[in-house]
Amino acid sequence: MAIIEEPLALETGSPGTVDQPLGMLTRPKGGNGWRDWVSTVDHKKIGIMYGVAAMFFFVVGGIEALLIRVQLAVPDGQVLSAGLYNQLFTMHGVTMVFLFIMPLAAAFANYLIPLQIGARDVAFPRLNALSFWIWISGAVFVNSSWFLGGGADCGWFCYSPNSGVTFSPGNGVDFYVFGLLIAGIASMVSSINLIVTVLNMRAPGMHLFRMPVLTWMLLVTQFLLVFALPVITVALFLLMFDRLFDSQFFNPEAGADPLLWQNLFWIFGHPEVYIIILPSFGIISEIIPTFSRKPIFGYSFMVFSGIAIGFMGWGVWAHHMFVSGIGPMSVAAFSLSTMFIAVPTGVKILNWLATMWGGKLRFSTAMLFAVGSIAMFTIGGVSGVTHALAPADTQQTDTYYIVAHFHYVIFGGGVLGLMGGAYFWWPKIFGHMLDETWGKVHFWVMLIGMNLTFGPMHVLGLQGMSRRIDTYAAGFGFEAWNMVATIGSFVIAFAVLIFFVNVYRSYKAAPSLPAPGPDPWDARSLEWMVPSPTPEHNFDEIPVVESEDEWWHRKYGYDEDNRVVRIATIEEAAQDGSAVGVHLPAPSFWPLVVAVGMPLIAYGLMFTLWLTVVGGALTAFGLYSWALEPVDDPDADHGHGDGHHGDGDDDHDDGGDTDEPTMAGVTAGDDAGGE
Repeated sequence: MAIIEEPLALETGSPGTVDQPLGMLTRPKGGNGWRDWVSTVDHKKIGIMYGVAAMFFFVVGGIEALLIRVQLAVPDGQVLSAGLYNQLFTMHGVTMVFLFIMPLAAAFANYLIPLQIGARDVAFPRLNALSFWIWISGAVFVNSSWFLGGGADCGWFCYSPNSGVTFSPGNGVDFYVFGLLIAGIASMVSSINLIVTVLNMRAPGMHLFRMPVLTWMLLVTQFLLVFALPVITVALFLLMFDRLFDSQFFNPEAGADPLLWQNLFWIFGHPEVYIIILPSFGIISEIIPTFSRKPIFGYSFMVFSGIAIGFMGWGVWAHHMFVSGIGPMSVAAFSLSTMFIAVPTGVKILNWLATMWGGKLRFSTAMLFAVGSIAMFTIGGVSGVTHALAPADTQQTDTYYIVAHFHYVIFGGGVLGLMGGAYFWWPKIFGHMLDETWGKVHFWVMLIGMNLTFGPMHVLGLQGMSRRIDTYAAGFGFEAWNMVATIGSFVIAFAVLIFFVNVYRSYKAAPSLPAPGPDPWDARSLEWMVPSPTPEHNFDEIPVVESEDEWWHRKYGYDEDNRVVRIATIEEAAQDGSAVGVHLPAPSFWPLVVAVGMPLIAYGLMFTLWLTVVGGALTAFGLYSWALEPVDDPDADHGHGDGHHGDGDDDHDDGGDTDEPTMAGVTAGDDAGGE
């Protein structure tokens, strides 16, 4: 592999060509140790931080869930007061949805999208850092409610009028409102950044329909976020004005529509289900072909079914409202749309099964999680389709049957898939494998625990046990299944502990074990052609893509009898990570400064306006300093008459992100996809 020792300007001017000066600098340092992480704009480090923080909140949400299950283990539970129980089930839902599974999916998106499309970084690295720090600030803000009067007590959907001052006079709902607004800003910034990255920064030759299925599913997810977040933002602003400024948006006595909140929330909330599940679908679509030794069956159908799920997800929200009095015509329309959305999901399941059929299956830990995720999601999907039937939904609404359904979808379909992704890409991210034996124990314990916990909830719901109750009387037949569910929840907790033990043991054992190399699984997509862990510059040379599953085709070909034959070893086909002098964007502390100001603004609106002034000033100062941050591009002072440096003449676009569009090795203006 050639080592680049001096600036190299490649030919520019045609679609899909590499337009990155490989300059005399690597990424300037932002500090040593923790300061290097705090100031980083490297998409890989940001992805790792997303993952670590998400797993921390998984533990927090899990502790909340265990307290709920301990309270319900026996009749007339006295572990929690009714008020604290309401806060716990609300914060459990908020934590798991907004602070665990969404950011864990964002961890995979941040780390893998540039690698899978052959880019050096995301389009706007500092905006990427900003989105992470804003999300962290929102997560800390929401959980600070435990120390400042208690958490929200209105459910994760926070229905009005229960969320009004009359029924929730404390500050818990205010923390919910501002925390989700802050987290929403982070998600919006990140989604726009990743959309631009995918559409404009693909390697030469990587047409849209040569992208890995994971990249496609993550792209659809980002579009869902872009369109869904404004809806919940409007709802949260209206609720904020009701609570803080005595407006009447959700007060029926003042003429407001009592269903306004429900419509706004579920227009966001049902696409949110697919925001959670589509990244897992993409991960499964990478794992199964690798361990089946076959290409994905029906690639185009897999892509279009994901797009169809994204579109159709907007037409089913009112099935959450069948018992709210929306009328028989609305119920009939949304019943049909709810049935119909099962079709593209079924396409994916059948394609995964067809991929495995006749393949040379290897049941690694990642493969076990992928197959388990398909099975558990199918159970959740089937129970969900029953809600399309209005008479059945009327009986099941607000019972534990609903709780069972969405946990099979979100935990079974989402969490298991993401855990499979962790085992699959762990060697790529950290340069060592997770122990397979411990991993398989982790899988089976988690699968058993999940079914012990959520399986009985189907029975409890059909027996009539209501959700969101803090206790129940003896004699209704709920005792045995509630005890089973509680035992199952501790089994899940034990499974999570096994995962953390595996992480620690694998880390300690790594120095004495052989390095996994760039491609320990003999995988198919571009991220496996670079060393493990991934070099800071990603690719020594930006790859030129000639086919779907480009990395596989660099290792394998076909003989005259159309049989697969190896044409190059992994070592021969892979890059060695030895490139030097690749120019990368400088670290910056200003995204963190901007993010710190936002919770202060919220605290000020809740407690004293002086804090709002301080927070606003800090945010404004951070943005101003960011805009004036010096250009770190070594060629910026020399001028480029051809207009092909970075974004052409727009070196100060995005508040000082002067070098960002060059990071993938292509320019936005040159249509990097080579379409």
